[in-house]
Amino acid sequence: MIVARVIWLTIFLSAILGAQAVPPQQEPPEEDVTLAPGREYAFNPIQAEKELKIGMFYAKKSSWKAATMRFREATRWNPGLPEAWLRLGECLERSKDKKGAREAFAKYLELEPEAKNAAEIKKKLGS
Repeated sequence: MIVARVIWLTIFLSAILGAQAVPPQQEPPEEDVTLAPGREYAFNPIQAEKELKIGMFYAKKSSWKAATMRFREATRWNPGLPEAWLRLGECLERSKDKKGAREAFAKYLELEPEAKNAAEIKKKLGS
């Protein structure tokens, strides 16, 4: 009986110590995966919507750099997604990148010339 307990305790302790000895594998941060160099983009509206939603999450947290990266990714997966261009322009504007914001807003107006906020965006563009 005592021998069985000693064996059980030895197995139990070795399992605990063994689990602690090997560090767990960590995934790279999600931001690093999406911005891998040499990435090829093909039309993928589902991925574009996913990137747009994640970008909105970051924008609500006022994390403009992360939001900008996500909106830019969305425009790469689906260049015809007007909301991604609008949100990208807004983030670039907040980041003081006026040239980038103008380009994004111009693309938005190209895709949505009759948008409800078209007059506001045209005013930002100075046209």
